[in-house]
Amino acid sequence: MYSSPSEDATKPLTLNKAVFLGSAIISILLIIWTIVFPDYSETLLSSSMAWVSESFGWYYMLVVAAYSIFALFVGFSKYGDIKLGQDHEKAQFPFLAWAAMLFSAGIGIDLLFFGASEPLMHYLTPHTGLEPASAEAMREALSQTFLHWGLHGWGIYALIGMALAYFAYRKNMPLALRSPLTPIFGERLIKGWLGDGIDTFGVVCTLMGIATSLGIGVLQANAGLTHVFGIESSKMVQSLIILGVVIAAAISAMTGVEKGVRRLSEFNMLSSILLLLAILVLGNTVYLLNTFTQNIGQYFQTIVFKTFDVYAYDGTAGADWKSGWTIFFWAWWVAWAPFVGLFIARISRGRTLREFVFGVMFIPLGFIFAWFSIFGNSAIDLVANGATELGDIAVNDAAMGMFALFEYFPYSDAFSLAGVVIGLIFFVTSADSGALVLANLSSRGMTNDTDAPVWLRLFWAAATGLITLGLLFAGGFASLQSVSVIAGLPFSLILVLYMMAMWKSLKEEGNKRKASTVGTANVLDSGKGWKARLQRIVSFPSHKQVERFLQTVVKPAMIEVEKELKDGGLKTALDIRNLASIGKDIDAGIDEDDGQIDGVKLRVGHGDEDDGQIDGVKLRVGHGDEDDFIYEVNLIKAERPNFTLNTSSKQAEFYYRAEVFLSDGSQEYDLVGYTKEQVLVDILHQYECHMQYLHLER
Repeated sequence: MYSSPSEDATKPLTLNKAVFLGSAIISILLIIWTIVFPDYSETLLSSSMAWVSESFGWYYMLVVAAYSIFALFVGFSKYGDIKLGQDHEKAQFPFLAWAAMLFSAGIGIDLLFFGASEPLMHYLTPHTGLEPASAEAMREALSQTFLHWGLHGWGIYALIGMALAYFAYRKNMPLALRSPLTPIFGERLIKGWLGDGIDTFGVVCTLMGIATSLGIGVLQANAGLTHVFGIESSKMVQSLIILGVVIAAAISAMTGVEKGVRRLSEFNMLSSILLLLAILVLGNTVYLLNTFTQNIGQYFQTIVFKTFDVYAYDGTAGADWKSGWTIFFWAWWVAWAPFVGLFIARISRGRTLREFVFGVMFIPLGFIFAWFSIFGNSAIDLVANGATELGDIAVNDAAMGMFALFEYFPYSDAFSLAGVVIGLIFFVTSADSGALVLANLSSRGMTNDTDAPVWLRLFWAAATGLITLGLLFAGGFASLQSVSVIAGLPFSLILVLYMMAMWKSLKEEGNKRKASTVGTANVLDSGKGWKARLQRIVSFPSHKQVERFLQTVVKPAMIEVEKELKDGGLKTALDIRNLASIGKDIDAGIDEDDGQIDGVKLRVGHGDEDDGQIDGVKLRVGHGDEDDFIYEVNLIKAERPNFTLNTSSKQAEFYYRAEVFLSDGSQEYDLVGYTKEQVLVDILHQYECHMQYLHLER
């Protein structure tokens, strides 16, 4: 078990006025426009969306395929075991909690809205070349639904999430949309107007997407209340629903990700699974299991063809169907990517790239397959056997599709009530996590593992509620949905740049690993001092013993190396500090404009004022525009092995290590017991590996 390693000093957390005001002004103007000129805005935006689909449909199909292929390549490649964080870090959240938050953030209330309705629509109004309500349309309905909700969409989330998390937790940059573009545009532009513009665009996309989703959620919740309690659908009821959701989201936002979003997500996942199992058991179970198996097989059998099928030979009818379904979904996934990607990155620190890619792409996928197959095939089977009213409701009022399906099952009122509750909690988690992302994007001085202040999260939660309320009364949801889809086109180009930046950085990681194999001679001894080495291996020193080792062995060795490097004309900095100050002012003396180290910094921290306590020593060597060399030794608390504990004595349960940290985190080996000469050799070994890495990068 590790104590916290050193962290870079950060500026005070403040409001980023450029992003905050810019996104607020753009969003307000868009919303006023759609409210004041509803007919004109809807006509213009609809025609614009049709133009985007007609002109760039081929591009969307290609680029969405590229996102998923790239994400899977990273997961399967030799880079897959790279941590989203320093090498020694553990996952921030347990696996089940992480999976539950992936589920709630990435799927949301749309799952309830489309669960029964979309398969029925594809069955009753299929794409060109298929006869409605035919056996062929029945088989195709679920395959097409899986395409729209399957690997392609989650590949988009995996790409943006891995890029954001990698540059935040591996490269110690802010968790913001601008950070992954640093290798392409440089730090100066990304910290300036270009970075502010990217984050502003991300806030607007997120705000539009969340408001659209909340609008769908309002309609779904009101439909459920009408079905269960007979409460008529009205603007007043929908306003009360929005108010209640915003209040719940505000309370959840105040508790943070670890409590609010996590607990709600876990409850939602469990409730959804129970509802799904109930429909499976009470429905035509064997039929549903057979169709579920066949649907999965047909999806993977046809995925390559469907990935690139733009209906080029089907004329206007094919183009219209593609525009209304597949291209719309691809653009919608891309438009939602800033919000979901940032949230997924926020909860994924400490996981490997392979774990992240496969988790994001396949954990929700399995549930989606089960959900759409069980709900969709149940609905299609009923309609095929005479329940025509169910089909009419699903096609003409998608929000009522799920509740209409429940009428054909026992305990229909209980199922409908469960659907309302699950939908409302999905509603809250979307608003809560959305407010968190919006607040983080509009803050300056963010670290990669902190969140914006509560007041800013509350502001954005209220803002999304008010926007949703305004559009509800103005009937502007269709226009807003078009805005989010159109905005997906320019953001898709940003995702292409993310792929380029990730590839460049992963190649650097590969060169670092290749360079680390240089000069691997044993630095401890020639074999003559084996007894001393054995004693070092089986000793479990105290805090004071390791502190004394840092003071008498590591510190003098680093001072000698630092002096020699400085005499050779290199820019160096040496920092010696106590536990309370680890990470503070480490980068003092670094010129922010050129990354050069201006001088030596030698500071001794005092744990108990005058005792000269040392808990860490850090050497930094500047290399101009190339990566600096960092060699750091920290005093680390660790659990003592059980076999060494004597229950009859008062031995401590912990011992202490002097672990080596490089720029990518702990190397997980201990220096305690080394002589000064051996420490010197180890420093030189790591420096030689670093120089080899720089050679490979040139």
